[in-house]
Amino acid sequence: MGEGQTYFHFPALLQNEGWFSSVYVGTDAQGMINYLSSEKPYAGNIEEVNGFVLPGFQNAHSHAFQYAMAGLAENHPAGSSDDFWTWREEMYKCALSVSPEHVEAIAAMLYAEMVRVGYTQVAEFHYLHHDQLGKPYGNLAEMGERLIAAAQTAGIKITLVPVFYQKGGFGQPPQPRQRRFISNTVDDYFKLLNASSLAIKNYSGASLGYSVHSLRAVDLDDIKDTLRQGPKHLPFHVHVAEQKKEISDCLAHCNQRPMQWMLANLPVDQNFHLVHSTHLDDSELTQLAATKANVVLCPSTEGNLGDGIFRMKEFVKLGGRWSIGTDSHIGLNPLEEFRMIDYRQRLVTNQRNTFEGDAALYLVNESVRSGRKAMGINSQNNFEIGKPFDAVVFNAGSHLLAETSEKNRLATLLYTSDSSRILGTIVNGKWIVKSQHHINCRAVKENFSKAMRELKNR
Repeated sequence: MGEGQTYFHFPALLQNEGWFSSVYVGTDAQGMINYLSSEKPYAGNIEEVNGFVLPGFQNAHSHAFQYAMAGLAENHPAGSSDDFWTWREEMYKCALSVSPEHVEAIAAMLYAEMVRVGYTQVAEFHYLHHDQLGKPYGNLAEMGERLIAAAQTAGIKITLVPVFYQKGGFGQPPQPRQRRFISNTVDDYFKLLNASSLAIKNYSGASLGYSVHSLRAVDLDDIKDTLRQGPKHLPFHVHVAEQKKEISDCLAHCNQRPMQWMLANLPVDQNFHLVHSTHLDDSELTQLAATKANVVLCPSTEGNLGDGIFRMKEFVKLGGRWSIGTDSHIGLNPLEEFRMIDYRQRLVTNQRNTFEGDAALYLVNESVRSGRKAMGINSQNNFEIGKPFDAVVFNAGSHLLAETSEKNRLATLLYTSDSSRILGTIVNGKWIVKSQHHINCRAVKENFSKAMRELKNR
């Protein structure tokens, strides 16, 4: 064995085509897979783990600071009207209250929880850029650096996606409560992006994406310029068609629906990650699927905000690509996100076959393949020689799984399990969470509790 070489033995590991039984996984000192076989390696020490191995999941859409307000916007006085736009006012209050230290503590707690439930990568859709007065920090990427430091503490890989946010609505100047988000010009945004590209060098698990927040938040010509001048090798993320009011406002502003405008004016392709895409007409859905762009679905948040239901069953039949995110983090468990995606389609169609064939295998494979693309990574299989060993391991001895055939194992795991069935999560070949215990849990929780006491918002 080379220095730093480690080996694991599992009863089964999930590849694209299905389960690989009695598998040995070897990793080098950097956590890269250099052995993947049913043949026992010549090795002194092999860790025996009675667990079924799934690829670590990708959280393709996160606003980390919003974790501080999770559960705080659920009191609805009688006779009041509460929707996405009223929730947004509560979000602004949270955004205006947090310091860089608070953001780091909140994000570290959130990211540690993500790892606990099986996420090993997160795309942080980051628009909280400036100080509480709206002035840029001396280091333009101050807040981004805090998020990267939080990811490093939590042991999760992060794709930092600094967001271009310029307007208060279609053709409207920014509102005072949005002052921490604003880049006034395309040049200002690219300065922020450049500073962020330097910040990711502080952590080997960090990478970069780029973004405009939405069509309503940036001048339409400036969106075109951002794509024209922007880095072609990085994943591009954008909110689109989340709310009905957004549709009507866009129609009033430019005589096109948001997705209609985007497909007609931007080079939409497989590098695009279109968050929500809730309200699409037939033509938009068909055209979008043909571009091979990726929709990022955030079922728990979309349900919590009353956004609506994405036309998943139709999109999948058209060959559409998609990944999952947790957005405002009202929910975090990837298995719950999968079930919500499926069950909402069953409720609106009164049919159970949302996905043809093995639904569980399709859900895992597609979310991982497109989720990795949201991070800027292309892969051929769930686990590959020369790629990091990032995995979530489920207890093979739990009562239903222990008595289930290989054919029905993944569906049983995905449709009946919760986080209590997880033995642990491995990132770069190392246990970051084991038996529900995160390696940095004490410090992470203490810093989070301190931040919450200082904010006094809970």
